[in-house]
Order: sequence, then C-alpha cells, then structure tokens
Amino acid sequence: MKIKEIRELTEQELRTKRRDIKQELFHLRMQQQAGQLEKSSQIRSLRRDVARIESTFSQRRIAAAAPTTSK
Repeated sequence: MKIKEIRELTEQELRTKRRDIKQELFHLRMQQQAGQLEKSSQIRSLRRDVARIESTFSQRRIAAAAPTTSK
C-alpha cells in the first residue's frame, strides 16, 4: 500500500485497515512457524504498511495539535 493511498483514507478506515493487516500478519507468522509460508517477504511488506499507517496517525495528531497562526 502506498503512502498516498493511506493519506486519502479516513481515520476510521485507517483503524480498520491496521486491524486487518495485523490479523493477516498473525496468520502469516503462524504459517511461517508451521513451515507453510511461501513468500516471507509478505511479512516485511505488511509490517511496513502498519508503520505507514501509524506514521499517518502521528502526523495527523501533530497537525491537529499545532496552533494555527494567521497573519
């Protein structure tokens, strides 16, 4: 998932997406432990997607907390 796509999502959509990705990560880790995982790069990709979503949350919180000054 690209950062541009993530930034276009609403906060509720982001929370849902993060939950879905974490669930998928859990299942991939189970497959990896059982020796059934074919593409281990999927885990890395999903971890990065979660990080992108978390970064977007953080950026939005900072932007909301920053005082708006206009002159």
